[in-house]
Amino acid sequence: MDVITLAPRLHHLRFPVGHAYLWESPDGLTLVDTGLPGSAPLVGDAIRALGRDPSELRRIVLTHFHEDHVGSAAALAGPGVEVLAHRADAPFIQGERPGPPPVLADWERSIWDDVHAQIKDVPRPDPVRVTRLLDDGDEIDLGGGTTAVAVAAPGHTPGSVALHLPDERVLFTGDTVARGPDGRVILGVFNCDPGQAAATFRRLAALDAEIACFGHGDPARENAAAELRAAALAS
Repeated sequence: MDVITLAPRLHHLRFPVGHAYLWESPDGLTLVDTGLPGSAPLVGDAIRALGRDPSELRRIVLTHFHEDHVGSAAALAGPGVEVLAHRADAPFIQGERPGPPPVLADWERSIWDDVHAQIKDVPRPDPVRVTRLLDDGDEIDLGGGTTAVAVAAPGHTPGSVALHLPDERVLFTGDTVARGPDGRVILGVFNCDPGQAAATFRRLAALDAEIACFGHGDPARENAAAELRAAALAS
């Protein structure tokens, strides 16, 4: 796993499959997504490498229920750690019932097979209790004077959620937006409702962001809003 600083308080935890992001404030840490099962020790190492302590983790925001995002949430959600997710994905994250499968286009099937070949030996995520259910427009105090706004982002999953930090001009898109192998920003793959995902992509592209953090592919680190708008228009 690589740890890449995107801004003074924002760090990218790049796993072989998927990403997590760490936001620092003086009074605690916020983790956006948690990687596959077994990633908790790597997250702890990343926090210590930044000069902080894993005990400073205050909240985990889960963008959706897929295993490369919620995989280590149960291991990281110790006492005093709030777990936030959109209410529509909470039943899947909590293990109450399985989430819907993606509707795959023909060109996605080989990608799906390749990804699942990489993670075939990874155990299923342990369920984790969502302690705060998010709705569109909810505000989240990240500490240090930073407020994040939850943006409902259905389509990839029913309860996908993005996180927008308007004052810092940072956007966490989850898997609604991705960067493809050729470097282009694209609509993410493996969507349960492709049409709804495309509409969500256009909504996220309208937000003001200098930095956009994707679930897959390298983040957009400069003038992200323009890059997302151009990609949304082309999709």
